Amino acid sequence: MSKIDRNLSGRRVLITGAARGIGAALAKRLHARGARVSLIGLEPERLAAVAEQCGGAPNRYCNVTDSRQVEEVIEAAARELGGLDVVVANAGVAAQMAMLGGDVEVMRRTIDVNVMGAFYTLRAAGPHIAHANGYALAVASAAAAIHLPLMGAYSASKVAVEALANTLRIEMKHTGAKVGVAYLSEIDTEMTSIGFGTQAAKCLTHEAGLGALFSVAPLETAITAFERGIAERQRHIYAPRRVGFIVQFRMLAQAFVDRWPLPRLAYALDIARAENARLTTPQPGAGSAE
Repeated sequence: MSKIDRNLSGRRVLITGAARGIGAALAKRLHARGARVSLIGLEPERLAAVAEQCGGAPNRYCNVTDSRQVEEVIEAAARELGGLDVVVANAGVAAQMAMLGGDVEVMRRTIDVNVMGAFYTLRAAGPHIAHANGYALAVASAAAAIHLPLMGAYSASKVAVEALANTLRIEMKHTGAKVGVAYLSEIDTEMTSIGFGTQAAKCLTHEAGLGALFSVAPLETAITAFERGIAERQRHIYAPRRVGFIVQFRMLAQAFVDRWPLPRLAYALDIARAENARLTTPQPGAGSAE
């Protein structure tokens, strides 16, 4: 039996944003490795389908922007699993936004889900994982380290997620629990295809050349990195591995991007202001940003 198999067997894992994408794939992988999972998400039918593939795992609808709802759902999950060993704060959204003239609602929604949602999740799950085998994983992004046009809202949210996790790591050190941050580049998920499927994004990545800086990695790359990171309670998880360089040398990476020629940037910004791009995951009560 491999080290990963041995470490994950019987681990009690709560995953937010588990109805699709990385959250769903991770739940299925951890279940296959012997972990007991509890799933949280916004889309009941999708969530139930994932739960069925995880041996009928407990699953609940939860809007992570609602602190009381998050607390209630996490308490219920802890009761059902007989405690928690791992929490993965994975729920997140993205949408392009021009800093000048962009949709303010995109900023608000992104912060509500990505930052406040992560905060509520980590805060509610913290007491349950405050033991020698406990582990919290906050899903950030390479966008926490390198900031691109139209991604101001998303980048700001992921910088905040990184800060929350780093602070929690220090505050929980005395309990024996560990806290990790996952940094992802473009992974082959619906979130990536929706986010980069806009006309403004295509203008920047294809016509302005930013696509040469990044390529989409298979979902398997992220899930394998998450699996090992959770098993070993790693401080940092990078997927793909090259993201580690960006994070560790973020000032140099940002300086490189700042100097990248973008002859059609003004045109792309005009497109973005008019495009009204939707969030990558529909949110309850979403308005113009949906």
